[in-house]
Amino acid sequence: MLVAVWIAALCLIAVGFLGTVFPALPGSPLIFGGVLLIAWWQDFSVIGWIPLTILGILSIISMTVDFLSSALGAKRVGASKWAIWGSFAGSIVGIFFGLPGLVIGPFLGAFTGELIAQSGMPRAANVGLATWLGLLIGTVIKVAIAMSMLAIFLASLLW
Repeated sequence: MLVAVWIAALCLIAVGFLGTVFPALPGSPLIFGGVLLIAWWQDFSVIGWIPLTILGILSIISMTVDFLSSALGAKRVGASKWAIWGSFAGSIVGIFFGLPGLVIGPFLGAFTGELIAQSGMPRAANVGLATWLGLLIGTVIKVAIAMSMLAIFLASLLW
């Protein structure tokens, strides 16, 4: 049973790392869930409440960054609501096209949304780029948080 718990927990953590890049997966909550599963299985004797609290806070910060990153990029240049929704839709559709879709999808969605809002081509391109940059910056921050969560997890196991 111990091996099954470790495999399940490590799968949650691995999928969580994928979730830091793929917008449809809740990355940091999955990482937190994997660590919590191991802590629970070990009666919180190896991984205690202090590391779990820190990981929970980092998970909340990561989800906040995920929610706000592309919206703040779009808002910075005065994007319409159509562009923000388009960016979200482009992110979701982009998942089905692999890494190129994840890179291009949010831009095309925001660009299309801004065109629907009846902005001109240059403005729509500017909004698309700002949205994409916000998403990129947010992803970099989420990956850094996920790496920090992994480091805390490993430190808890080793000390």
